[in-house]
Amino acid sequence: MLIRIISILFPVFAITAIGYFVARKRRPDMLDANRLTMDVFVPALIFGALASRDFDIGQFRWAAIAMVIVVALSGVIAWGLSRALKVAPKTFVPPMMYGNSGNLGLPLAVLAFGQEALPIALILFMSSTLVHFTYGVHMLSPGARIWSVWQVPSVLATIAGLAVSLLDIELWPPLVISIRMLGEISIPLMLFALGVRMCDINFSAWRLGVIGGIARPVIGMGLSWLVGHLLGLQGQEMAMLLIYGALPPAVLNYIFAERYGQEPEQVASIVLIGNLFAIVSLPIALALTLP
Repeated sequence: MLIRIISILFPVFAITAIGYFVARKRRPDMLDANRLTMDVFVPALIFGALASRDFDIGQFRWAAIAMVIVVALSGVIAWGLSRALKVAPKTFVPPMMYGNSGNLGLPLAVLAFGQEALPIALILFMSSTLVHFTYGVHMLSPGARIWSVWQVPSVLATIAGLAVSLLDIELWPPLVISIRMLGEISIPLMLFALGVRMCDINFSAWRLGVIGGIARPVIGMGLSWLVGHLLGLQGQEMAMLLIYGALPPAVLNYIFAERYGQEPEQVASIVLIGNLFAIVSLPIALALTLP
């Protein structure tokens, strides 16, 4: 089992490490690459998986509901913890609610369970992302226009992919291959971008970062286990929910904190130190979920 876990996680950490060391030497500008990832490659990945003829959204409805419940309950527990720590809830709560389901969750799902796990991984990813772009933004800025979420390319790709699947539309096979090839670019590129971002680790609030790095997977996995069992999830759905619960805070938390002026330095410490702690949390999650 140990060798299997190492073989699954090695590509994740190796590509991230390459991104980190390249950034330390060359400081590449990842702005355009990140924009292409979120606007082109990830939407292609989502559409290609959801538009597949063997995809059935009804099969994963309870997993999507479970993901939303886990995110919401994580926020409740994190709010109480932030009060105990005397930290602003808007600073501490979002990183505890929203895990790194893009940069880490999607690659890990494919490496651990194969391409057949991609649809469920994408459903969990989009469930968390929709909550993040709506309630998460509203939490930081009550006056923000949350309905602009429908302009996000990943959301549009989800709607289009589900429409093709539900209407049983058969796409031209060469077109499907092209879309999937575009989507496959996103997985290594997201890991590389995460490594580049790790160069910006801020240790000014390291104590809060360590607390967040421990609290995020503990809360996430505990709630995932509880909610998953209450909703009757089994097999791969339960395994993926547990792995998503173990993910470190999403980099998007820092981007939103910077955009809305919510102590971005402290959020950066929580996010980036939390991602370092993934070296511990992800092997535990895999040990608990792999057959």
